[in-house]
Amino acid sequence: MRRSRRLSTVLIALLASLAIPAAPAAASGHDPVLFVHGWNSSSSTWDEMVADFKADGYTDSELLAWDYNTSQSNKTTAEEFSAVVDDLLASTGASAVDVVTHSMGGLNTRWYVKFLGGTDKVDDWVSLAGPNHGTDTANTCFDTSCYEMRQGSDFLTTLNDGDETPGATNYGTWWSSCDSIILPQESTILSGADNTQTACLSHSDFTTDDTVSAQVRAFVA
Repeated sequence: MRRSRRLSTVLIALLASLAIPAAPAAASGHDPVLFVHGWNSSSSTWDEMVADFKADGYTDSELLAWDYNTSQSNKTTAEEFSAVVDDLLASTGASAVDVVTHSMGGLNTRWYVKFLGGTDKVDDWVSLAGPNHGTDTANTCFDTSCYEMRQGSDFLTTLNDGDETPGATNYGTWWSSCDSIILPQESTILSGADNTQTACLSHSDFTTDDTVSAQVRAFVA
């Protein structure tokens, strides 16, 4: 009898060791989040907002602040971003991501959403101080990406032609009348998006402002 019990105990332990682990993320109740910085910036611009998301219960594996070459065409960056999205979905087991962008990061990611199949993989998309219809300050820099940020550029004409917020993706923008980089400031506003005017914030303040951070987290929740 004792031998039989010992065998049963060993068998249970063996079966437990062979159990298939649960799928990585979907049970968390929220989508993983990709943060995309703007021109001539880096992923470190998101340090404070990423910390806010962690305080709300997100794990390191669900939060990715991505670095990319800001001088290249936004179309090239959009293609690279497509692979980043796929990798994050695969590693977390999620069915969609949320995308939070600052400045030019809104252009390459929106190109991905609109033209590279992103409407099926991006649940919520956020543009903080994005030059969605161009900015006069891009006239003073000369990278390929700068030409694309100029008002009336071929890139922006194509991106904004027709539906500016296609698919089932939820679009949100935040803009400030005190932003001296996005000129005119209303350039950020998109037809069909949830457009929010902030308090008097400078261009760089958007990624560190507590109110904006709380609103963004509520938007993607």
